[in-house]
Amino acid sequence: MSGDNEMIWRSGGCHCGAVRFEAALPTSVVAQSCNCSICEKTGFIHIIVPESRFRLIQGGDALTSYVFNTGVARHLFCSVCGIKSFYRPRSNPDGWSVNARCLDNAEALDIRIEAFDGRNWEAHGADLAHLSQDAAR
Repeated sequence: MSGDNEMIWRSGGCHCGAVRFEAALPTSVVAQSCNCSICEKTGFIHIIVPESRFRLIQGGDALTSYVFNTGVARHLFCSVCGIKSFYRPRSNPDGWSVNARCLDNAEALDIRIEAFDGRNWEAHGADLAHLSQDAAR
């Protein structure tokens, strides 16, 4: 029987299938629902992982980038269908934020969604920094 901390590579992607990724995730994960101006409008549910636990499988050439405000976050969208499956977050520029809604088999995970106050990012952004460290969850 596998433990909750065992990492399993899980696949996901955009709506049209042009962009595909994998993220190593445990069976039980904590995700964030952010109320910032972009996440709230897109319904993005964040699962933040270290660089070592993310890999782009296909579609790098189909990605288009959007930056705003400080320019640190790199929002990546499929140029074919417009879906943001993952991006480089401002809170974790050394990792990736995977959209839980874009995982192929999200129902196989025990996902606990916590609210994150991204409207007041300056006061709360550092609370997420540990999630992109390899020793994290």
